[in-house]
Amino acid sequence: MNINAPPKRIGIMGGTFDPLHYGHLVAAEMARHEFALEKVIFIPTGNPPHKVGRRVTSPGDRYEMVKRAVQDNSFFEVSDLEIQRKGYSYTVDTLKELHELYPQHELYFITGADAFREIFTWREVQSVLSLSHFIGASRPGFDPHEFLEELKRDYPEFLPHMHLFDVPALAISSTDIRSRVKEGKPIRYLLPESVRLYIEETGLYRI
Repeated sequence: MNINAPPKRIGIMGGTFDPLHYGHLVAAEMARHEFALEKVIFIPTGNPPHKVGRRVTSPGDRYEMVKRAVQDNSFFEVSDLEIQRKGYSYTVDTLKELHELYPQHELYFITGADAFREIFTWREVQSVLSLSHFIGASRPGFDPHEFLEELKRDYPEFLPHMHLFDVPALAISSTDIRSRVKEGKPIRYLLPESVRLYIEETGLYRI
């Protein structure tokens, strides 16, 4: 065993995934390659505290859509870790649990730029920042200046843990897909066909 070998890295793709679309998958695959991740684990949120008061599709449906979407990529997995947890889903609890499951790995949490920008509002933010690297997958044109300035001012020691990169496919959004389904507009080619068929079969987002 080479004690000087760099630690293995695991990507964590967290999100509501309501529904998961190609933007999520492209971001995960690009991050896997860019940061030499051993694999990427998709973790649908169970009871997201930032969505209180908003209608969110059942955890079971969201988990099933992610499961169908990632089954053809051997580097992707889906976990029900947050869905099984009672109460609100907080990232800090998830990262602590993952560290217990993968003690020899570095964690790289992949999220969209909008969530990335709100990281300072997350529960136990200092613990969150110390437990993982963070990859912010952003749309081209996203300006990270304000976020980086806040990071430099309040948490300079965590600057090396923050990574940003552009993902053109993130112009696709779950909100737009839900609206298109409700309005009877096509969603083919915005998300995996297996997910589109699941939405059609179950009648999700029609009302």
